[in-house]
Amino acid sequence: MVKRWLAISALFWAGASAQAAECRLALLLALDVSSSVDAAEDQLQRGGLVSALIAPEVEAAFFAADQPVALAVYEWSGRYNQSVLLDWTLIDGRAALIKAAEVIAASKRSHSDFPTAMGHSLGFGANLFRKAPPCLRQTLDVAGDGQNNDGFGPAAAYREFAFADVTVNGLVVNEAGSQSEVGLIAYYRGEVLHGPGAFLVIAEGFEDYEDAMRRKLERELTPPAIGALPVETGSAG
Repeated sequence: MVKRWLAISALFWAGASAQAAECRLALLLALDVSSSVDAAEDQLQRGGLVSALIAPEVEAAFFAADQPVALAVYEWSGRYNQSVLLDWTLIDGRAALIKAAEVIAASKRSHSDFPTAMGHSLGFGANLFRKAPPCLRQTLDVAGDGQNNDGFGPAAAYREFAFADVTVNGLVVNEAGSQSEVGLIAYYRGEVLHGPGAFLVIAEGFEDYEDAMRRKLERELTPPAIGALPVETGSAG
């Protein structure tokens, strides 16, 4: 009898929680604008994100369920250098999606000469989630071309900030010719990915950024299938 009551109670609260949520997913995208990213590369990633957001398959994934998605974007570099490009926006129709893409397209890079403070970037993202509308899930996506080299790292951020209910995915821009980037993929898999089902997508240089972002967004936005097995953490898309 007690077990039956607990099961009914759990179903009731799950339904109440779903009704209280304004959206199914709060998706926060973080772009690397550290000094290792030159002006041409920044244009490729900024323009690539815009193009990926309005790609037909990504648009379809945005609207694949009744509840909308809340979207926000920020750029990051040094420990004190993070800037919001798109504040939390409820993508409840095609017009909202196009408007969000236009805001990002019109954005200007805020910094270009600071190092890679990934832990501080994660902390900034955790604080942004506090301002997000109530959603069933929260996902932070960190894109970058280098490892943390300023301030505290990802492990400290996950200890000190509210990441218990946040999944952190990664998009690595892999430039195999750069000595500083040797081991970057392993670093993201071992240090950056966080939470059940977290995954990594690899762009082979900034020229591949748009395609990698499109694949990542489609995977993040597609509603999870009921009864589906969890995706292995760290799998490359």
